[in-house]
Amino acid sequence: MDFDIILLLLAAAFVAGAIDAVAGGGGLITIPALLLAGFDPLTAIGTNKVQAIFGSGSATIAYASKGHVNLRKQLPSAGFVLIGSSLGAALAFVIPTEALETGLPFLLIAVALFFALKPDLGDLDRERRLSEPLLIGLVMPLIGAYDGLFGPGAGSFYMIAFVTLAGFGVLKATAHTKLLNFASNVGGLLVFTLNGAAIWWLGLMMGVATFLGARLGATIAMRFGSKLIRPLLVVTCLALAAKLLFG
Repeated sequence: MDFDIILLLLAAAFVAGAIDAVAGGGGLITIPALLLAGFDPLTAIGTNKVQAIFGSGSATIAYASKGHVNLRKQLPSAGFVLIGSSLGAALAFVIPTEALETGLPFLLIAVALFFALKPDLGDLDRERRLSEPLLIGLVMPLIGAYDGLFGPGAGSFYMIAFVTLAGFGVLKATAHTKLLNFASNVGGLLVFTLNGAAIWWLGLMMGVATFLGARLGATIAMRFGSKLIRPLLVVTCLALAAKLLFG
């Protein structure tokens, strides 16, 4: 692989890590970059899982170190998500994803409108609407399965679940999303690795850039809270929807 292409992939990983730590959607940058570099779709997704682990791990550490999330309390949810993402990744090798590609843009637009138009979304917690066992044992694993099967927008779906169902404030929801992102990336990567669909040396190099970008993004998000996270999430969801609709 040419050196200039590697540099472009590293730059894409850094930017993706920063954006993903704030609002999710880093795969919007890295997966197209890997496809443009000449990798087939499954290899691009598998390699993206390698680097994404570093980004979600970096963001998780950053948010936890500032007290925005209790990782020990999140471990059961992360375990269910890991199982769900592993099952979803296994399905990626046997079923077509055209239906997801068709419906996903409109779901992302709905998420963007929700965060753009709902005036009372801030960093303060609100009333919980779904019991914790159902959230942990059903909703989050389903999102994890989607992340393993297809992936784009999973971070935004985790976040909206925390905001609408758990009643979390925007910053708290963002912080809690990252460990689940990490778990779903690990589960998906296990399956993609077993099927030989990951370029490890490239994923690790991109992972270093992603780690640094994610630390920067998390620091900025913790400083500005929902004032930054909400508009960036809206832009990210709309950009991803446009990418899926128009290529």
